[in-house]
Amino acid sequence: MAEAYEPDPRRWKALAVTLAAGFMGLLDVSIVNTALPSIQRNLHASNGAIQWVVSGYALTFGLVLVSGGRLGDALGRRRMFLFALAAFVATSAFAGAAPDETTLIVARLLQGCAAGMLTPQNSGMIQELFRGAERGRAFGMFGAVVGISTAVGPVLGGVILAVFGDPDGWRWVFYVNVPIGVVAFGAALRLLPKTPPRKVRLRSEIDFVGILLLAVAVLGVLLPLVESEQGGLSRLWWLFGIAVVFGFAFVRWERTRVRLGRPPLLDIRLFTGTPGYAPGAAVGTLYFCGFAGIWLVFAMFFQKGLGYTPLQSGLAVTPFALGSAVAAAVAGRLVPRWGRRLTVTGLSMVAAGMLLVALLATLVPPSLTGVVFIAPLLFAGIGGGMVISPNTTLTLECVPPTMAGAAGGALQTGQRIGTAIGTAVLASVFESVVGAAPGRFPLALSVAMCCAAVVTCAALVLAVLELRARRARAVLTQGDKDRRDAETSAADIQRG
Repeated sequence: MAEAYEPDPRRWKALAVTLAAGFMGLLDVSIVNTALPSIQRNLHASNGAIQWVVSGYALTFGLVLVSGGRLGDALGRRRMFLFALAAFVATSAFAGAAPDETTLIVARLLQGCAAGMLTPQNSGMIQELFRGAERGRAFGMFGAVVGISTAVGPVLGGVILAVFGDPDGWRWVFYVNVPIGVVAFGAALRLLPKTPPRKVRLRSEIDFVGILLLAVAVLGVLLPLVESEQGGLSRLWWLFGIAVVFGFAFVRWERTRVRLGRPPLLDIRLFTGTPGYAPGAAVGTLYFCGFAGIWLVFAMFFQKGLGYTPLQSGLAVTPFALGSAVAAAVAGRLVPRWGRRLTVTGLSMVAAGMLLVALLATLVPPSLTGVVFIAPLLFAGIGGGMVISPNTTLTLECVPPTMAGAAGGALQTGQRIGTAIGTAVLASVFESVVGAAPGRFPLALSVAMCCAAVVTCAALVLAVLELRARRARAVLTQGDKDRRDAETSAADIQRG
């Protein structure tokens, strides 16, 4: 018999605390981009070191997502959330105080690990605290946080630099996490639900071999991509083969763990036996591949091509962030009624907005692009808000709460990989067009946006196929129900 659900009266306040902390972790993926020139001047850092300030965080963030989610499942999400938040605050302070480039890189690697352990506790906590329509609303808020944090990082980074100035203004990009994190930690201690202490034997509960195999597989994919601007694809292409070998070994190992009755790191049956999980994860990965990569392209177009300041460049793409934030909050409430149709509609709007930007970039004078792009970016942003939160809700809706952390971690790992692929590919496309025809930045933007739209359309195709599959499952379920009702009626007639 299913366990009775008794809603925690403080669940919405607890969600606000976890989302605030999650926002900081996701924001630090992009906010530092604005501060890179200042960091390089102040620390006399090399180009390679500066690249690792960005890519090192993204790398370790992606590496520990699944492991952090599984630790939350096994040890308790409140405990893991508090530990990861404390680590994130400490490493943020460490990064802000870094006296040289090496220390800053180490701090960013550690900060990425802390953020990667923190983020999956959000989806796990939502699965645990909410049911039914409320869960859709909660995931809507989570989707809004993901969308906003991705888009507004450059804006907030520019504001912080403008307020604190040179030479040490960049340090406040990291220091700002400290007071926010301390307040969030105190609120989490008071609001997050306590669970009965569990006697957990780490050697039996935690799949350390699986953690190692998955880490090498993810590293093999991410490292060449995050190093792409430094020639990583040409130097480290062989790591993709390593990733395939270790990924195959990970799947075999996890299946063996399940067969022997031991807790796996990531139960592979999530992808084969949980309705909607595999296609939802694929849709999310492809969408982030197209969506997340456009921000670096826009930054290069506005700053290198049009001479915008970092703050002006960030403000130019703010319409997407605003549209995404509002739409995500609304879409979360509509998931029970509209389901996968929301994702299909949203992906169509994002692709259309990207194609319109691509067209306008080649038609209007460069001096007007910042204004002309407002409408298509707002339109695409509204569509984007209809993608992230509904897709997360629908992907995780059939996942048991005991596996929610690992499942959410795997979902976000796909998003991180998609982000890395999209950023590397779209930046390479943009730079190759500019390099072939110096000064033709509008054409480069147009080509890159068309590529992003093609990838988004691939996600749209998968979403349409999943929509059809859901309808087929609903028909079968209704047929089974009608048959059971008929059998019950026949039995009643015979007894009568």
